[in-house]
Amino acid sequence: MTQEPDTHGTVEPRVPLAQARVVLAGLGVTGRALRGVLEPRVASLVTVDDRAEDADHGALDAPAAAAVLAEADLLVASPGFAPHHPLVAAALAAGVPVWSEVEVAWRLRADRLGTGAPAPWLGVTGSNGKTTTVEMLAAILRAAGLRTAAVGNVGRPLVEAALDPSLDVLAVELSSFQLHFTHTVSLEAAAVLNVAADHLDWHGSMDAYARDKGRIYEQVQVACVYNVADPRTEELVREADVVEGARAVGFAVGSPSPGDLGLVDDVLVDRAFHAPADDPDRRRSAAELGTLADLRQLGDQAGVVPTHVVADALAAAALARAHGVPAAAVRDGLRSFGPGEHRIQRVGEADGVSYVNDSKATNAHSAAASLAGFAHGTVVWIAGGLAKGATFDDLVSSRADRMRAAVVIGADPGPLADTLARHAPKVPVVVIDPGDTETVMRRAVAAARDLAQPGDTVLLAPAGASQDQFVSYAHRGQEFTRAVRELTGGTTDGHDGNEPPRA
Repeated sequence: MTQEPDTHGTVEPRVPLAQARVVLAGLGVTGRALRGVLEPRVASLVTVDDRAEDADHGALDAPAAAAVLAEADLLVASPGFAPHHPLVAAALAAGVPVWSEVEVAWRLRADRLGTGAPAPWLGVTGSNGKTTTVEMLAAILRAAGLRTAAVGNVGRPLVEAALDPSLDVLAVELSSFQLHFTHTVSLEAAAVLNVAADHLDWHGSMDAYARDKGRIYEQVQVACVYNVADPRTEELVREADVVEGARAVGFAVGSPSPGDLGLVDDVLVDRAFHAPADDPDRRRSAAELGTLADLRQLGDQAGVVPTHVVADALAAAALARAHGVPAAAVRDGLRSFGPGEHRIQRVGEADGVSYVNDSKATNAHSAAASLAGFAHGTVVWIAGGLAKGATFDDLVSSRADRMRAAVVIGADPGPLADTLARHAPKVPVVVIDPGDTETVMRRAVAAARDLAQPGDTVLLAPAGASQDQFVSYAHRGQEFTRAVRELTGGTTDGHDGNEPPRA
């Protein structure tokens, strides 16, 4: 068996951070926050970005990258810079440490007001459901009276939140990109929601991708939360080097085993944090955290809550309980939580047809979960985009029964269209000509309207990234919403469709 190369590299710079010469790669939202934080804290800072006019350097080939790094003590890289990028590869070859924003934020954490210690972090990663779970977690923490923020790969840049002494605890969404170059973080509790093929073009293999997800468990202090239905997440817990005393806590959309959280009938229950470890009744008891009625605002028109939403709620509850949040706060937080933009968001209805924006379904696993929430033969599916090294065969073969028809978008619609022809030959397919990018979504919605029947749902769940035809998944969702509201006679939501991608 061939040993995969180490792409994590040296951890510590040769000199303390205050004396370091730092190269910052990427000036997106996070990169600019990093520049503002690092400039007054390091000896010198050089920026690299091939799109930002105010960067010190644009695109670099291998020789130019080596020259930029010749005097550097540290490279801080945004997620857009994969291990095989010339700048990152040059740093690794030269022994220059590479840090993520997460690593910088951890090293620079401010002490909480009046405590003398930094705020603990509760972390969430997974192929799908990260944003929903971390925002649910933040809602639960707020319901407990804690000052918190959902940060990381969502919301406020983590490096800014880590320096805010007013926050009691951080709810942190972490991508596999961020975790790859994160080295010393020790979360209070962490969850891997699921592991499905995604971003293989960045990581190089499924095993490498899974290992980077599992890095979130390293040095966890209280609880490693895993998905009972996804054995790979439990395997990552077993492989992790955690602080002595940290526990493995599973969550399941079904009856939980002792030490886990789960669902009994319509009740969310906790069998992990409900009683002290030495309580003789511990294995025979549980704490009620809420019911499915507390999640009804996330359900369909009939009030049915999708299974993956329940799983996300249980994971969020487990992390909050690991922090010591009372059961009542879990219930109150879930009740107060509303669905975010671009995630199974109902944006219009016309002629008995509903239109749902799930632009955040950027991979096959997420799109499959989205399709599973609808009745058989009732979905006109709008899909397509950058596959990121993944395939669509399992998605289409497992969810063809949900589809009345499909509308394929994307700069290269061929792979998805071909997969539909192989695995769903009876499903009518319309391929949208990728020319004239500005009208792609309008034409897709019009085609879907013509294919739909009363009682159907037109679902945007692309199963691919957006950057082939849109600025970001948010831009794609905004264009879908705009097209739907034009079709239904409504108004747009006021977004200009120019939201930049997150670095």
